[in-house]
Amino acid sequence: MIGKQYLLSSKQMAEFVARGFLRFDELVPDEINREAMRGIDRQEIKGHRSGTPLSQCYQGTSIRKLLDLPQIQGLIQSLVGEDPLFDHDAIHVREPNEGSAQGLHADSIIDCRTHFDIQLMYFPHDVPLEMGGTLLLPGSHFRRVNEMDVAAYQNMRGQIPMVCKAGSVLALHHGIWHCGRQNKTDRRRYMFKLRLNPKVRQLRLWNTDDLDDDYRQAKAIHSAFPMGDDVQGILARREPWFEQASGRLEIVNRIKLWRFLTGDEAFDVHYWLGRLENMPA
Repeated sequence: MIGKQYLLSSKQMAEFVARGFLRFDELVPDEINREAMRGIDRQEIKGHRSGTPLSQCYQGTSIRKLLDLPQIQGLIQSLVGEDPLFDHDAIHVREPNEGSAQGLHADSIIDCRTHFDIQLMYFPHDVPLEMGGTLLLPGSHFRRVNEMDVAAYQNMRGQIPMVCKAGSVLALHHGIWHCGRQNKTDRRRYMFKLRLNPKVRQLRLWNTDDLDDDYRQAKAIHSAFPMGDDVQGILARREPWFEQASGRLEIVNRIKLWRFLTGDEAFDVHYWLGRLENMPA
């Protein structure tokens, strides 16, 4: 069991619920980054059978060293529990001056579970804008689609290109829309992706020490629509691509997931879900 100081906070969990991802810049030491790229070039990093406990995977490799970092263990445990199951991995290499970008997609068929898998994306070297990198659409994880059904969409408002320094890591909800961009440099681009399945109920797996304080603060200061940096404010923020009506629907979906993760069936934002549950006898 990892120490509490390495687990995610309630605000970080709210960010994940609202936006479908968390970003950790320059998290992995350069020594592991260099070793990982050597391992990719030598084809030394091998996946495992789906359903294998993560603790049994990647022994003796740079990926094992990455996974053993307490910060990585903490974010994994917070999202999918201790020692989740290996689903699959992928080593994405973009060759220099590669001529096309990947279509926008989600990495699954239509998946309506409240439980979620996570995907870790690890960038072992600097990724400038011209190198492409991964692009994602924040808040799209509740728009359940079938793999490449959204490939025709381009240049969505609020999309984020993963421009980052070496050792950066993304943790994604499995439903988020994303794609790999064109590499317009003379260097190869590397990215390692790992999908993990929970094997426990995803209930208050993070450091919840701040959760009750945050709720008390929200009740004290939010007499109207919350827009602060507490849990309620984070869950109420709109993404640039939201329309007025669809934005309300996204907030309702966030409320449902937050209730699932906390076990608090009374939690609400703006009374959006509460009014739908009002069914007088």
